[in-house]
Amino acid sequence: MTPRVSGRRRMANLAGRAISQGAWVILAVLMTVQAARASGLDQLHAFLEKTRSAQGAFTQTVVSRDRRSTQTTSGTFSFARPGKFRWAYEKPFAQLIVADGATVWLYEPDLNQVIVRKLDAALGATPAALLAGDNSLERDFTLVASGERDGLDYVDATPRTSESQFTRIRLGFSGDLPRKMELTDAFGNTTDLVFTDLRRNPALAPSTFAFAIPAGADVVRSP
Repeated sequence: MTPRVSGRRRMANLAGRAISQGAWVILAVLMTVQAARASGLDQLHAFLEKTRSAQGAFTQTVVSRDRRSTQTTSGTFSFARPGKFRWAYEKPFAQLIVADGATVWLYEPDLNQVIVRKLDAALGATPAALLAGDNSLERDFTLVASGERDGLDYVDATPRTSESQFTRIRLGFSGDLPRKMELTDAFGNTTDLVFTDLRRNPALAPSTFAFAIPAGADVVRSP
């Protein structure tokens, strides 16, 4: 004899089936959205293809290998491809790095000292140079999409040569623009950069990437 099911129980079963079906629909939609989302590697390629120049602000935190020492600085930056950039630390102390496509100047106002070097010797040695370089990242780095975290899509970049001062670079993207950069050096120290107020392809005056050595400054020329 088939047990009788009350109207209330029948309604509960129907509601349960509706909720279950609804959950499957939501899951299917989420899976579709995730599949359609551009990977960090796709966004890196789009950034390189679409971006001739950019400017914005940054916060930089350097953490020692033993995690006992941290240093936080902030400032502004501009770059124009290939090889032109202006990276200005403002807090807690001033420091300026300028490249005009051939030469890089690193100016320490407190010491009134300028270090001058060729761009090819400095390329890849600073976050600014990485952003402002040409589209040869895949030549110099092995690039792997490394998933999503905290709303950003990441790319891991491993140098192809042991001469690089970094053992790993991780770039986080959103909207085809870099929002975060994590660098690990050969000593195990990490540098985390967060980019804000980022503008793509602004009109930048040529003077942005020019540097005049201050009178009386100590000049050190590095190969």
